[in-house]
Formats: sequence, structure tokens, C-alpha cells
Amino acid sequence: MSAVPGDAPVPQEQPTPGAPAASSLKTLRAQFRDGKTALIQRFRDARPTAPAAGRLVRALAKHVDRTLQDLWEHAFMPRGAALLAVGGFGRGELFPYSDVDVLVLLPSSVHGSDDPAIAAHRSAIEGFITACWDIGLEIGSSVRTIDECVAEAQADVTVQTALLESRFICGSRKLYSGFKRASASVMNPSAFLRAKTLEMRQRHTKYEDTPYSLEPNCKESPGGLRDLQVVMWVARAAGLGKTWSELASKGLVTPFEVKQLQRNEGLLKLIRARLHVVAGRREDRLVFDLQTAVAESFGYKATKAHRASEALMRRYYWAAKAVAQLNQILMLNIEERINGSQEAQMRPINEKFLDRGGMLEVASDDLYERDHHAILETFLTYQRTVGIKGLSARTLRALYNARELMDAKFRRDPRNRELFMQILREPQGQTHAFRLMNQTSVLGRYLWVFRRIVGQMQHDLFHVYTVDQHILMVLRNVRRFFIPEHAHEYPFCSQLAAQFDRPWVLYIAALFHDVAKGRGGDHSDLGGTEVRRFCREHGIERDDTQIIEFLVREHLTLSRIAQKEDLSDPDVITAFAARMKNQRYLTALYLLTVADIRGTSPKVWNAWKGKLLEDLYRLTLRALGGSRPNMDADIEARKLEARHTLALYSVLPGAEEALWKTLEVSYFARHDAADIAWHARSLSRHVQSDRPIVKARSSSVGEGLQVLVYSPDKADLFARICGYFDSAGFSILDAKIHTTTAGYALDTFQVISAAPVEHYRDLISLVETQLGQALNTEAPLPESSRGRLSRRVKSFPITPRVLLKPDDRGQRWLLSVSTSDRTGLLYSIARVLARHKINLQLAKISTLGERVEDTFLINGSALQQNRLQIQIETELLDAITP
Repeated sequence: MSAVPGDAPVPQEQPTPGAPAASSLKTLRAQFRDGKTALIQRFRDARPTAPAAGRLVRALAKHVDRTLQDLWEHAFMPRGAALLAVGGFGRGELFPYSDVDVLVLLPSSVHGSDDPAIAAHRSAIEGFITACWDIGLEIGSSVRTIDECVAEAQADVTVQTALLESRFICGSRKLYSGFKRASASVMNPSAFLRAKTLEMRQRHTKYEDTPYSLEPNCKESPGGLRDLQVVMWVARAAGLGKTWSELASKGLVTPFEVKQLQRNEGLLKLIRARLHVVAGRREDRLVFDLQTAVAESFGYKATKAHRASEALMRRYYWAAKAVAQLNQILMLNIEERINGSQEAQMRPINEKFLDRGGMLEVASDDLYERDHHAILETFLTYQRTVGIKGLSARTLRALYNARELMDAKFRRDPRNRELFMQILREPQGQTHAFRLMNQTSVLGRYLWVFRRIVGQMQHDLFHVYTVDQHILMVLRNVRRFFIPEHAHEYPFCSQLAAQFDRPWVLYIAALFHDVAKGRGGDHSDLGGTEVRRFCREHGIERDDTQIIEFLVREHLTLSRIAQKEDLSDPDVITAFAARMKNQRYLTALYLLTVADIRGTSPKVWNAWKGKLLEDLYRLTLRALGGSRPNMDADIEARKLEARHTLALYSVLPGAEEALWKTLEVSYFARHDAADIAWHARSLSRHVQSDRPIVKARSSSVGEGLQVLVYSPDKADLFARICGYFDSAGFSILDAKIHTTTAGYALDTFQVISAAPVEHYRDLISLVETQLGQALNTEAPLPESSRGRLSRRVKSFPITPRVLLKPDDRGQRWLLSVSTSDRTGLLYSIARVLARHKINLQLAKISTLGERVEDTFLINGSALQQNRLQIQIETELLDAITP
């Protein structure tokens, strides 16, 4: 039996009594499975095109229709009942592993009666649904009368949506017709539009409010299929049409936009269908695990420069961006059509633009064709006009259709270059203006170099945005430093920004700092070349050009020095100061660096990282004053301040001397006065203790704990400490390792707990007790666990690297480790060092998302022999390899 959606043949009102027999059910199961497998295999073998995906989802829906009709015929269903398809199945589409949503519609006389015959009907319904599951249909079912449907629809917009898309499969057409009339009577287009708009906003928020998530949901994310379905739902509810062509006939969408809608909807359906087939299950997320396989199913191949998945994801992002634009245009148009025109709220701004109820509107549809300069003037007017909160549907449509006007001649036009610089130099509005420019494709059309990185993924485990979205996030962060309302977020940055006279210099640097990613080579140097060209073309003065180019070329330097070098070493500070040239350069680079790190991922930034950057800034600023840091004077000043602090805690004068005389200059250079005082107060009575002393307190630089360990030194001490923190679920952010002249280890750790902490006092007591016990044992070091790797690490593995080299003085060695983060990693490294009796003097722990780049300052007799050096490096590589 065949069934065409909306025109299915009607079986007899009294089908054969009873559920399908076992043999019949077995036959139906085989037919359903074989038919579905054949359709999917045909799609798998077909050339990856949107029509192929359309044929598959329609054929699957028809195949399920036929199966449901066969099951319905053999079930003893109530007289006059009907079976309806709802949801995506109601649209006559079914993706390979999607749920089959159906509604069993009952006559009012059947439901709710205690008659024994009615109980038999209920049993038949249950048997029908069970049979659906038995043959392999993942069915989502509901059983209601018309009155119950109406009552639920009045209370729940989701039910309204399902009823709106309902489609007849089999049973009583008369009941179905009554159902459609009753459903239509419930629909209030204005209320439905409001409800679906709010629902869409909540969904967008859930999916980070961006089409550019690195693992987007091609159905639910902004710019996904659901955004197109919402448009069609509200249009159908208002009686404006059921297809894109019908909407075009009502003047809601242009023929050109219809082609764009159909093309991008087809691509999204194709990606979703391929995703289901590759995953072998219902999966609508383009997760890292599947991106490469889906890309290869499209025929994309990996090259030396790019992964196969990059080509697929770039294609997806461009489609999602277009869908997001068209969704916004159509929703505004439909809202205007449903709620009526707002001509009374129109207010002229100038001869080119109007204020339409808070939305910026072009004065005429052909404005951009007549005056190309008006394209960039749109965003300048948006910045300058108080009360404007967005662009109207008419303006968005005009910009969408004006993309081809922005050609090479447009980019070379002196007036356009002047307008672009005015947008950058305006006192406010850059964040929203540039986001709008990117959403409407104007930014990529004007800055052609920017267009190359729109939708480009970053495979480095700590960026969670595409390159273009990361750049706009950094621009936002820089802009916030200059806004008084955000001064509480990063007070020091806001203080520095208030003294920086040309914010637009930083905005340009933010726009270009990563613009050359994905080309191969050093993106900082390539970006410097690009921004120098931009400055020349836009008439930027020589001094400003130099600092902008400097910022782009050096935007990674400050972060690298702060997180990997020993900031207590005067030579490090002096060399970095020479590279900075002057205070203006240093301040600009500091602000850009903070904004850049904050713009990579919410997980990358932490208070400890902020302290390292600020410490480097302050040390360099002092060096730029013209003198080399005076270490002796600094240390005496810190000691004096520490003594004042000790006095506040009623520590007897001179109590600190027993500890301090065992400490070398490097200790005082690496700790501030507050830490020095804390150490002296905690250890003044335990200087010659034969047992480990462990003290902890809440970190003074943000979340987590500061842990002090004082113990007779031994080769495996650091390994045991790391082993405890690993087993207790702590991550080590920083470690300062010192050995006193009396042979004691004095180590300080910054740690954070993976679990939320409610009572730090209890946690402090627990750490002091448990870590002390762990250090008292003489048992052999336990084997380190390899830990589980995250999906991202598995999908984007990092080649483990170990670099061991002597420092500039040849007295100590620098050990650099780069690998994927995992549980127990630092403990694995510490065990290798302990095995070879390597002394650890400093540890710089740098975690960038799910990548770690750690630096250790070490010494030991084993490092003097080439053979042992190679052995140590080999063992370290084995230890850090996932």
C-alpha cells in the first residue's frame, strides 16, 4: 500500500481485529529494515547534493507511512480514529535516525469511557504502538481527542506548533478535517509569533548565540534548520503561505532570496542527513569526532595546509550565516505584516535614513545602488544616532542584496576609506557596529583580507570560536576597557585605557592580529604586513602605523614571556623592556594581550594568569624608566614590608631571621612581601623540623588555594606533592620551588579544585592534613594514571614535544614540555625527574584550554651526560604521550 503525504488512501473503518501476528510482524520488520537500509545505502552511494538529501528524507517518510498504514490495518483500532504525522515527520520529511512523531486521534465517544469495549480499544492502541517499536520504528506517540488537542494547544505553544504541521496518514478523514478546523480556531498569529520569537531567542542563547560554534548543532544552533522552520511556522499560522514561493508571492521575500533560502536549506539538510548516516544514530551536532568522516563523505580531502573538516565547516558556517541573516529579515517582515505597519513611528534622521521604531531604515530600497557610500554610512549612522537598537528588515534586505556592489573599486574609494576610519574613531558603538558589519557580510567585503578568515576553524584546543568571531570578541574586550560601566571587570586595564589617547589604534590591532591565520607561516608577521598596507591605504600617520604594526607582530610576546620565563631574572626583564621601546608600546601590548587571552575561551583566563601579565607589565615599566632593576634594593624593601606585616600579626621582632638566613636571593626575588611574611609566620618555629610542614590559605589572586610545603629535601618530594594534588582533584597553576642552605625544600603552589568549593576553611584543613600524611610515607611512588582524553584532544591531537637545553649561564637547564592536557600529567613528569634525581627550582605551569605548555628550571648531575640527557628526554616523551 502506498501513501502520498496529504492524500493517503483510506483503509476500512473496521480493520482486521487484533494486533499483527508474529509471522506478520516479522515480515513487516524485515520489509521496514530492508527498505530503510536500501534507501540509506542509495543515498550513501549518491553524489553529495541537496536534491539527493531531499529525495532521501521524503522517501524515508513515505516508507514509514506505508509501514504505519500496514500496522494500522492489522490493529483493532477504534471506529472513526485517525493516525496523523506531526513534527518533522508531519512535514513529509524524515532524516535517517530521527524520531517518528505521530498522533493517534480518537473520536470523543471513545476516550474516557469505562465501557469494556473501550478498554479493548485502548489495548489495541497500545498493541499498535508496541508493534511500531517492535519492527524498529523509534516512535514518539500521543493519543488524544480533538477537544484534548485544543485544550493543550491553548496552554502550550509547542503543541500548537505540532498541530500546525500535522499530516494525515490513515484512518478517518472526517475526523482529521474536524481536527484541522478546531486547530485553526486556536491559532492567534500575533501571540504565536511572540511565543516563537521568545522561544527562538532562548534557543539561540543555549547555543552560545552564534552560528560559529566549533561543534554546531545543524538543526538547533543559530543559523540552523530550526531557524528556517520557525519562519515557516509563523508564516503558516498567519496564513501567509506554506512554501518559500508562496511567501514570495505575498511580497515577504524576493525571488533572489528564495533561491538563497532553498540553496542553504538544502545544504543544511544534506549535512544533517550525512551526519546521521555517518554516525549511524540520531546525531545533529557536528562534533569533532564526526567532522572529518562527514567531510570525507562529501569528497573533501586533507592537504598539508588544511584538514578535510575545515572545508566542510567553512561551507556550513557560510550557509548558517546566510540563514541567520534571512531569518532576521523574514521574521521582521512577518511581524510587520501580522502586527500592522508602524508608519506613525517613522522619524527622519537625514535624507538617507529613517528611525523606524528604534530600527535604522533606508529611505528607499535602491539607496545603495544609487549611492554606494551609503553602505558604510549605515553603520556610522547607527553609531551616532541615539535610540537606534538595530537594522530594520528593509535595511537588512537592502544590504543583503548590495553585496555584489562592494567590489575592488568600492574598496579603493577614498570616501569609503574615510568612512571606515570614522567608524573606528567614533567615541562609541564599535562592538555592535562591527558585529553588524560581519553579520551582513559588509566587513568581509570591505576588508577582503578579513573575508578569508570568516568561518575558519582554529584547531588548537584553546580557541572556542572561529577566527572571525575571536577577532570580534577581542575587539569587544578592548572596547570595554574604555567604557566606564565595565571598569569593575578589569580595573587595572580600565585605568591604563583611560590614559591611552587613541583607542582606535588598539581597535585596528585587534582587527588584524589574527587576520593572517590559516595561510601557513607566522601569522603574526603576515598580519603585520597586512596591517601596514591597510594603514598606508587609509592615510594613517607614520607613528600610529608603527605602533599598530608592532602590536600585530608582537601580540603573542608578552603572554609568552609572562607564562614561560623567570620574571625574577633581571636579564629577562631588561631584554623584554628593550623590545617594548617605550611605555606607550608596553601599555598598548598589555591591553591587547589581556583582551586576546580573554577572547579565546572562557576557560583559558584565570586570576593567576592575570597576575603574571600584570607583574611583567609593572617590572618592565620600571625598567623602561631608564635603570636596570636594583635587586638588592628590591629585596631589602620586600623584607621591610614583610616585617611590618609580621608585626601586625604580633610576631616577635627577629623571629623571621632563623628562616631568612637559610634562604638565597632567588627566594626573595620570586616572592612578594605578603608571601614572604606568610612563610615566616608559618615556619618561624619549624625551621629545623624533621617532619613536613604543610600550610594552606585562600589564594590572594583569585580562586583556589595557595599551599606552602616545608620539608627535608628528597629527590621524590615534588613527585609526591604532585601525586597528592592529582589524586585529590586539584590542578596546579604555578609552583615556586626553593631549596634552603640547610637542605630543606620550601615550595609554594597555586592550585584550584575541579569541584565547586563552598567552605574554604574545611578544604584548607583537609589539604594540610592529607598532604602532610602523603609526604610522611616512604612507600614507592605509585604508577601515574594515563587519564581520559577529552573528545577535543582525540580529534585535534597535539604532537608531544620535550626540549631540554642549558640556560644562558650554562648553570641550570630549561625543560619545556608541550602536550595535550590530561589528569596526572604533571605527576608523570615529576616521577621521571625524581627517578633521575633531578632538582626542580622553578615550575611555570601554563594551561591553554586543553593544551599545556610547561617550563621547568632544573639541575642535576645526570644532565651533564649526553647519554642520560637523551634517556631523560625519551622517558619524558613516553610519560606525556597520550
